[in-house]
Parts: sequence; structure tokens; C-alpha cells
Amino acid sequence: MTTPAIILIAPQMGENIGAAARAMCNFGLNDLRLVKPRDGWPSESATANAVGAFDEMSAVEVFDNTTDALKPYHTIYATTARPRDMRKPVFTARQAAQDIADKQAQGLSTAVMFGGERAGLTNEDIALAHNIITIPTNPNFSSLNLGQSVLLVANEIFQATHNAPSVTTPTGDSALVTHEELNEMISRLENELEAHKFFRNPDMKPTMMNNIRTMIARANLTEQEVRTYQGIISALIGNKIH
Repeated sequence: MTTPAIILIAPQMGENIGAAARAMCNFGLNDLRLVKPRDGWPSESATANAVGAFDEMSAVEVFDNTTDALKPYHTIYATTARPRDMRKPVFTARQAAQDIADKQAQGLSTAVMFGGERAGLTNEDIALAHNIITIPTNPNFSSLNLGQSVLLVANEIFQATHNAPSVTTPTGDSALVTHEELNEMISRLENELEAHKFFRNPDMKPTMMNNIRTMIARANLTEQEVRTYQGIISALIGNKIH
């Protein structure tokens, strides 16, 4: 069974990437993806702090943007401690781990995003996620570094997935859509909304698109449902549906 992916968005320090990799390897996770690591990749400091973990994992993949890093995954989780102006299911790490175990048992791929050390995830990144993970901490001393955050989530995933039922792969049109397929539909929708002057105030377009992405992601659409939405867009703009 493919393990959940850990995706670090704009990590700043190689040491923290290495600590995250070591935490992943401790708990059986082997899919690490990086988006725009500040100090580039590969990293000697990351390798030193990983203490051999990279030798036990799949090759680290590096991406220029979050959307490309998320393409293969059906269900995406964003870790953030700050309240956001978006309606999404909010889980603790333990609740999210059980949800991940349920998804894995259905043969669905999952990914967990972590933001950079200084500012965390952006609203644009969070809009791409289906669910939010928060880690309850002491309100008087709540700061966690990147390696600690990955360790806590990875530990919960390990415990939940090792008690999960056997994999049952969905068939036919019941399968959830991947991020890549969903993003293609949303990009098409955005282009058509732009062409038909939906965004009357250009300054509000990023916020409006984040809201649209959040609404669509929250629906957990299947492949058949996305095809239906594509057909609706075609019908509305006057294209013939074959």
C-alpha cells in the first residue's frame, strides 16, 4: 500500500527537512515532496540531520509550485494553527490519521502539507486542501518546529494505518478524482469565468478563486462528477457535448 505523502511547502532550513525525513522514516512514511526549498536541493545539512533516513525512502521530489506537487493525490490535508476564512473540516492529528487510514483502505492516495517555518501555509495552499489538521498545544507555548509537527502527524498515521482494514480499491465511476484532474476542471472554470467577465473587481479575483476552490474541494468529487461538471461548463458556453 502506498504511504501518505508529506509535502513541505517552502521549507527554509535543510536541518528541518532532514528532521522531517527522519520522523517520516521512524513511522514508515517514504514519500517526501518539497516545494521551493529556500536553500535548494540536495542539501548537505538535510542529509546530516536525516541520519540515514533518505537511504530508506523514495527519492525526494522537488517542485516549483504546490499544485504540481499535489497532482497524484485524491485527498489532501493542510496543517495550520491559525483560523482561516474558509469552511473546511478541521481534524486533530489523531482524527486526521484515522481519516487517512480509511482513505488508504479504500485505495485512495493522500497527502499532508506543512508550511514553511516562518509563515506556514498560504491561503492559496490551504484552498487546495480538502481538510485542515490542527495540533492542540499549550496555549502559552504553542510553537512547534517543522520536524516536530511532521513527527506528531507521522506517529498518528503509523498507529492508525497499522490498525486499518484491508485495502479495497474503488471501481468504475465511484473513485474520487485526483488533484490533477480536479485542478484541470477548476482551471477551465476559471478561464471561462474570466472570459465571461465574472471577476468584475480584479483585486478580488484571488480571494474569489480561493473560495471557489474551497467549495469544490469540500465536495470530494468523484471522476464521474467531474465529468458531469465539465459537461455543464461545455453546455453553458455553447460547446456541443458528444
